[in-house]
Amino acid sequence: MHNLLNLWHSTRWLRLPALFLCLALATTAQQQNSLTAANNHPPRAIVIGFMGGKVSPDDAIRNERIMSDRLRALYPRSVYFEVFENRRLEAAHQKILQLVGTSPSGLSSTSTKPKTEIILYGHSWGASAVVTLANELQQDGVPITLTIQVDSIEKKGQHDAVIPANVARAINFYQPDGMLHGRAEILAADPAATQILGNVRFSYSDLPAECALYPWYERKFIKTHIAIECDPILWKRIEGLIRDSLGAPPNETATLNFKN
Repeated sequence: MHNLLNLWHSTRWLRLPALFLCLALATTAQQQNSLTAANNHPPRAIVIGFMGGKVSPDDAIRNERIMSDRLRALYPRSVYFEVFENRRLEAAHQKILQLVGTSPSGLSSTSTKPKTEIILYGHSWGASAVVTLANELQQDGVPITLTIQVDSIEKKGQHDAVIPANVARAINFYQPDGMLHGRAEILAADPAATQILGNVRFSYSDLPAECALYPWYERKFIKTHIAIECDPILWKRIEGLIRDSLGAPPNETATLNFKN
């Protein structure tokens, strides 16, 4: 028995690589199973937001993040929410393809097109990312329910003015003042395929109170561009557009059914 214990301890370093290999294989299998599950049962809707500038998606004072968190609480199942930095556009692209089970070549893993509703929104460079991603998804054969641009600033190498034909509805909110101001008009590449809900102008002489939490240099140098981002009235309107597309949250539906 003593010799067996000595042998066990003397070979423990040889066993560790095998243990790590087993763990790695198990993790890979779990990831593959999760991906397969996502492809077999895609969410009924995907809502993707993009931050402006170099703002982190974890910045809790920004309405892009606040609204996403609030909607996630209302729709805890079957709707996927995520907010990305605008520079991580390709990560958002791949995430959508993974969730709907569509390959980059435009061939769905099933025989029919994805039925998942996709909603994209963003502010500043994030709004430019919205249109760029919509164009990429058009190449993949993926339809989009709604795009929302907030004070869209066209990023170098991107084009944020023309909405591709795979988008069913699009809306543009902008403000025309200050050193940094958004695009005043968006157009449909195919008016028969895409409904432009509006190019809606906002104007700010004073910052909304919610802007007090923003960095001082943003409030000073890009005042109006930040005002539209922190305006709770505008973002409640955006939330309403998204909720109209998603339908009533499960708890509200249950309440209505109970009353009926």
